[in-house]
Amino acid sequence: MSTTGNYAQVNGLNLYYETHGEGRPLILLHGGLMSGEAFGPIIPALAEKHQVILVDLQGHGRTADIDRPIDPDLMADDIAALIDHLGLDRPDLVGYSLGGGVALRTAIKYPEKVGKLVSASANIRRDAIYPDMLVQQGQVNAEAAEFMKETPMYQNYERVAPRPEDFGQLLQKLGDLMAKDYDLTEEVRGLQVPTLVMAADADMAPPSHYVEVFKLLDGGVRDGGWMGEGRPKGGHALAIVPGTTHYNLADSPLFTAITLAFLDEQAA
Repeated sequence: MSTTGNYAQVNGLNLYYETHGEGRPLILLHGGLMSGEAFGPIIPALAEKHQVILVDLQGHGRTADIDRPIDPDLMADDIAALIDHLGLDRPDLVGYSLGGGVALRTAIKYPEKVGKLVSASANIRRDAIYPDMLVQQGQVNAEAAEFMKETPMYQNYERVAPRPEDFGQLLQKLGDLMAKDYDLTEEVRGLQVPTLVMAADADMAPPSHYVEVFKLLDGGVRDGGWMGEGRPKGGHALAIVPGTTHYNLADSPLFTAITLAFLDEQAA
């Protein structure tokens, strides 16, 4: 498996990415407080038939932070700029958690640049998240940095970050992001990219939320028909992955199998 690490200058950001394998391009986006390395166990399977482009988002992994908020809309601009920088022809986007939100917003804002979308464990409304989780999210700030220094998340960050001292700043920006209200209902309703909505069966929001997202995409409203003629008109799909949580969904072999089945087998 070939691996190449590079930096792209996009929107004032020195964006780190790696390429693995060959084939139809697939951009893979990690969750908050993680980096592309978190996908390490599943990259070989994805890279068998795809050129996997593994990105470290703003302030994460090997991509240093810059003077702007951590904002999925701005990060979507980064991904669109990376697509242009690499000269890619409508790559597929696969994102998990924060990366799922970034992938979703990229497809919303730049449908002409995206092939298919897999948005995993990404909520489209803040109020869909369980109330106790919102309380926990409210405790994420710069003051939490010292407490988190014993965690694998910090240790992985410290090992590769260009400026490890920025960890508290990253926590503060993520806390600020999670405190902001959002509702992407209308934007999702207008999605023009074939989309797989994926979630754990014990995710940060109830399964009903992801069914609601699927309904916005013309899914779950009628029988699919013998020949699939009743399936969602845009080629959309839904997967609730059994036996998983928000925190281990992307580690499941089912995550990889379902993602590849959607990208490779379903007609766009």
